[in-house]
Amino acid sequence: MTGTDARTDWDLARVVDELAAAEAGRYDRTPITEEFPGLDLALAYEAQDELIRRKVAAGQTVTGVKLGLTSRAKQRRMGIDAPLTGWLTDAMTLPAGAPAPLGELIHPRVEPEIVFVLGEDLAGPGITAARAMKSVATVHGGFEIIDSRYRDFRFALPDVVADNASAARWGSGPVALSPGDVDLSLEACLVEVDGEVVATATAAAVQGHPAEALALAANSLAARGHRLEAGWVVLTGGITDAVFLHPGTTVSVHFSHLGTVTVTVTVTGA
Repeated sequence: MTGTDARTDWDLARVVDELAAAEAGRYDRTPITEEFPGLDLALAYEAQDELIRRKVAAGQTVTGVKLGLTSRAKQRRMGIDAPLTGWLTDAMTLPAGAPAPLGELIHPRVEPEIVFVLGEDLAGPGITAARAMKSVATVHGGFEIIDSRYRDFRFALPDVVADNASAARWGSGPVALSPGDVDLSLEACLVEVDGEVVATATAAAVQGHPAEALALAANSLAARGHRLEAGWVVLTGGITDAVFLHPGTTVSVHFSHLGTVTVTVTVTGA
């Protein structure tokens, strides 16, 4: 621009425009907060909601919610000290056996997740972990492919919130258990890349228990006038650090009781 400070040209619509364009064009950018200090957490969640409204207007359907940065290890690595929530749509679902569409993404990483499918609505505030688990119909082992629209996955908390918590794709394994049939605080996972073990952890890495993450999601959404709905999927957050996906890579996640999920990579879209 001529004779103006770029910082004065930012508003909610521009934040959404910039992030939508980066996702569609498969390019990354510097953190918006470096140009727009007015992007605080409240405005970032407004941007996130508007981004999803545009996706729904374009024909996508909201299918659930994801949590991000729920493990202390990931918070430390990303320089962020609080979990966050984002939206899932049907376009983000990766069917069993389908390769990850590397050609549709920027710099994807994959991480293991405990996945809940809700059997009833769950609305905060005041939701506890015990109450949250009563809403769960089935528990699955799964994965999330995250794909930040920011260069080198470098961002402040409002940046990543506005970017829908780096949501890209997700999938779950073939095993579905009742919440009472698995002790999630002890459920272990082992991550292999091309047959080599690269990470191990238990689901206790997720806020001490994934139910705590589910309760956090319900309460966080309630503060913004939303609720979790029956039939929705909730990704409770990465159990281990995320692994970069490259052409030809195979990532397998082996859970103690929730089976194995495998992600393979193609260069073109799935």
